[in-house]
Formats: sequence, structure tokens, C-alpha cells
Amino acid sequence: MEEMDKEYKYPINHVYIHGYEYEVNIDFDGASSAWRANKQSLGNGSFKYICEAKTKQNENCKKRPMKGSCFCNIHQDN
Repeated sequence: MEEMDKEYKYPINHVYIHGYEYEVNIDFDGASSAWRANKQSLGNGSFKYICEAKTKQNENCKKRPMKGSCFCNIHQDN
């Protein structure tokens, strides 16, 4: 039976690479939140990228970013 970390609900796994033991402890909830930070859910497991800038009301901009950029056409030059 795998040992469970009290802080996380995921099992702690140990990986051996070139004779060295490494502990693998991944926070999947945190990783998911970080991945979703610049995306908007479209439903059915689909997402679209959104502009990473903040509006004047300090809310996330919901516009689509320009190709090859993290910002929309309004926030690209700011």
C-alpha cells in the first residue's frame, strides 16, 4: 500500500533515475488552476485562450489574444 501525504490526497511516489531516488509530489489542483488561468471553458472539455491583461475595472480581459501573443489587439501595445 502506498504511503499517503497528510497535506495532499494523492499518493507519494518515488522514482529512481540513474540510481538516485526522487520523490514525486505533484499538486494537481494547483497545476490545473495555473493551466486554466489564461483560458475560458467552452464546455464539454474544450477551452479557448483569453487575453492575459486586466481591464480598467481590474477584471480579466475576455478577448481572444492575437496570433503568437498573450494579449488582444487592445492590450498588445500597452
